[in-house]
Amino acid sequence: MSTFLKTPIEYLKGVGPQRAELLQKEIGIFTFEDLLNYFPFRYVDRTKFQKVNELTGEMPYVQIKGVLSNLNVIGQQRQQRLTATFADETGSVELVWFKGVKWLKSALIPNKQYVLFGKPSVFNRKINFAHPELEPPETQLGLPQFQPVYPNTEMLRNRKIDNKVYRKLFLALFENTQFHIPEYLPEAILQKQGLIERSLAYKWIHNPGNVQEMNSALERLKFDEFFILQLSILRLKKNRAIIPGLVFKTIGEYFNTFYNSQLNFELTNAQKRVIKEIRADMGSGQQMNRLLQGDVGSGKSIVAILSILIAIDNGCQASLMAPTEILATQHYEGFKEPLAAIGLKAELLTGSTKKSVRKELLQDLANGDIHILIGTHALIEDPVVFKNQGLVIIDEQHRFGVAQRAKLWSKSALPPHVLVMTATPIPRTLAMTVYGDLDVSKIDELPGGRKPIKTAHRTESHRLRVRGFVKEQVDAGRQVYIVFPLIEESETLDYKNLQEGFDHLIEYFERPKYQIDMLHGRMKPDEKDAVMNRFKNHESQILVSTTVIEVGINVPNATVMIIESAEKFGLAQLHQLRGRVGRGSEQSYCILMTGNKLTKVAKQRLAAMVQSTDGFEIAEFDLKLRGPGDIEGTRQSGLLDLKLASITKDEGLLERAREEAFLVLEKDSKLEHPDNLSLRNHLQKMKGFTDWSRVS
Repeated sequence: MSTFLKTPIEYLKGVGPQRAELLQKEIGIFTFEDLLNYFPFRYVDRTKFQKVNELTGEMPYVQIKGVLSNLNVIGQQRQQRLTATFADETGSVELVWFKGVKWLKSALIPNKQYVLFGKPSVFNRKINFAHPELEPPETQLGLPQFQPVYPNTEMLRNRKIDNKVYRKLFLALFENTQFHIPEYLPEAILQKQGLIERSLAYKWIHNPGNVQEMNSALERLKFDEFFILQLSILRLKKNRAIIPGLVFKTIGEYFNTFYNSQLNFELTNAQKRVIKEIRADMGSGQQMNRLLQGDVGSGKSIVAILSILIAIDNGCQASLMAPTEILATQHYEGFKEPLAAIGLKAELLTGSTKKSVRKELLQDLANGDIHILIGTHALIEDPVVFKNQGLVIIDEQHRFGVAQRAKLWSKSALPPHVLVMTATPIPRTLAMTVYGDLDVSKIDELPGGRKPIKTAHRTESHRLRVRGFVKEQVDAGRQVYIVFPLIEESETLDYKNLQEGFDHLIEYFERPKYQIDMLHGRMKPDEKDAVMNRFKNHESQILVSTTVIEVGINVPNATVMIIESAEKFGLAQLHQLRGRVGRGSEQSYCILMTGNKLTKVAKQRLAAMVQSTDGFEIAEFDLKLRGPGDIEGTRQSGLLDLKLASITKDEGLLERAREEAFLVLEKDSKLEHPDNLSLRNHLQKMKGFTDWSRVS
């Protein structure tokens, strides 16, 4: 952006010091450039009018011409409201205002014609409007007929800073003789993609003459957001490609011994393909940065073990970092015995590790006596020193910040190979953006002998039948999870709470025939371990828990997952919880318990869970339903800071931008060609443009 656009906002005509302070505090507008990038969130076509008899409560904002009457102030001084009737030739509606009552009563004129603009709703089976805008028809003359509407705050509205004010500020900005927005996209891309110039796009986004101008402006500015994002990601990938890495050429004794003597089942074709990709990366001479996606129960852990054995066969140590003690302990217990059987030593380091144990462990690690260290964020603490770390594995890696991951692998002289794993399926468009700098492997088939989990949605009226089904499963020797969203009852939320649910179950299932335990995040680590060990050893049949069991728990004999208040969970979390069953050869079940009244979105989520057990399919649906901002898996704040573009609604534009970014870097990776100098300068001036090329 030009120097002019860095000018403090108080110097724009119509602002001044007081308004500038409000704009800075309320919506973060400090400069002309900030104002320019304060985009409308919708537009109003003021050429369209509805009739009263056409209105429904589901309509968005509408515009009506009619006559105002029956103005009445109701209530006491501090709780006053203004009511009125608004009518056209087809009928009438009720209007109400709760703020600015005194001013409105004096400003509005009864029996005068107005243009009403507002959102219709239904109250007592009648259409009404709360806080509609009313303007005489003559004030509409000269105004743009296609008007942008800007996000606003209550404070700004109270200080009379509204859409009219924003329109005047943008006109003042555009009419300034110094106004200039430099173009940075090469002319060839503009021509090929049919995009308007950047300066025109900004003018049309804030002051479009019609729908076509608005769409042209949106297309250009959305393309810019995607293009810069993809260019940054692809540059990152290219930079990493030149980072020298440890060369693991040997597939030696440990790998082969484990494969032949400890692996008592056949790997799936997907697992074999992924291991082949990892072997190729480790032997390439460049640092591996690979994302391993695999649905719950797909067998990522065995891929992790085999990758570790490649590192050890080549004289290196490995580490595995998990986000919770439960998951870290689960990995440790799964790795310890099979690795010990071939002469390798694995150790566990968490925040709960005793000082005496920790001291000896750190000494053994530094000496190289420990081959693999498994743990939580405790692994990144300064006293943890490896003799020769060659592989870092990060599980459920979206739960760690970039700086945390960087600190772990900075403990090596040469950058270790990095494998990040997630059981949260990532939609293709999200993977293309958030993880576009990593090579991606996918385990897209379940181990043989696994049966698809049967999922059902049940309401409170089915509770006795559900409990009867639980009894049948337990009597058949199976085990059951029952998950609640809260530990204690909340005054504001009506979720089933853990303690109340546990008490009811104790009453229903007689002891000692049925043993029921409770698990939640507030318990001490040794208490959690004791409860989990009882469940794993079949000493308890029913485990009542919060979402602390969401990841990492592996009890093949557990065949039933009941999720209480299932409408309160997101799809990704529901799918993760469902993945705690279906890990053995017996048929497994997931029952989603809810109340009778559900929102439309809740019904859609539950229907998706019932219809599909494919995590990737569910993730795609979740992304479309909720948008990327809420999806688990985004890696660092700011990476998806898209103001206009949507990776769900604008997928085609995203792919076009990615293709152009790829072609630019393929021909000119350092952006040194004269056609790309403006682009390079733009990137260097961008706020927060950070080179994470040495961070996984």
